[in-house]
Amino acid sequence: MTEGTVQRMDIDAGAAEIYAVAADLASYTDWAQGVKSVEILETNDEGLPTKATFKVDAMMKEITYTLDYEHDVPHLMTWTAIPGDDIREMQGSYEFTDNGIGTSVVYALRVDPTFSVPGFIRRQAEKTLIGIALRGLKQATEGG
Repeated sequence: MTEGTVQRMDIDAGAAEIYAVAADLASYTDWAQGVKSVEILETNDEGLPTKATFKVDAMMKEITYTLDYEHDVPHLMTWTAIPGDDIREMQGSYEFTDNGIGTSVVYALRVDPTFSVPGFIRRQAEKTLIGIALRGLKQATEGG
């Protein structure tokens, strides 16, 4: 798999509150720029999503992919793509850590699309997508 991208942002809220927003995949179309649709396919006994299909405007083209999720509430949410027409491999995570005044959120993402994208463009797209997602998560959580 290709190298990934990692970014961190502090959010003025508790980890459990931020985790709840991040795990509410159906709401991504409201705050995660570029997410066109989300279909929850499976949930666990706690009602958290364990499999979902996304349709996303990925800057270069609209793509569709299905992710398997694992949860360690309220500390870690990870996902892995099921290989498909648009994504060969994808791994990502949100990690939530109390920083004394709120929560530090670390978003890590590695994407290997099935279509040709030069490495520097893929890395820039990852950085842009992660930055947009973190700002959206912050706004959705803090309400501002």
